[in-house]
Amino acid sequence: MKIAMANDHAGRGLKNEIKALLESWGHEVVDFGTHTDDPADLPDFVYPAAMAVARGEVDRGIFVDGVGYGSAMIANKVSGVYAAVCQDSFCAELARSHSDTNVLCLGGKIIGSAIALEIVRVWMETEWLGRDEPKYARRVQKVVDINNAQLVAVK
Repeated sequence: MKIAMANDHAGRGLKNEIKALLESWGHEVVDFGTHTDDPADLPDFVYPAAMAVARGEVDRGIFVDGVGYGSAMIANKVSGVYAAVCQDSFCAELARSHSDTNVLCLGGKIIGSAIALEIVRVWMETEWLGRDEPKYARRVQKVVDINNAQLVAVK
């Protein structure tokens, strides 16, 4: 799988740990940065990574900032991106199995690396239940319909 990664200065260390784990599993990582601990503006890195997800240039995205919400807020502004902030593996499982999220957002100041790596493992391994369970397919389709209606309404 090809994974876009992005971060600000607060998420750089954890992003690098996750990147190493993903690569050890054989995934290709496209790293949108930042690559330093200097203060950085999150949209400069998350927006291009989210666009790569939306365009299908990558299969999924994992974005890391201080809390996770900034990344999710930016990513969810991009049509076709469905981002969730997860702070435990239970939420990660539900974000994939029930909601078919394609972007995981993590807070480097909120969770330690052991929990973060477990969240990533669960999120990466969990399949969407909508292929076999009509209720999940119906619910996700409603979100997609809202996304598409907004595209028309804004124009």
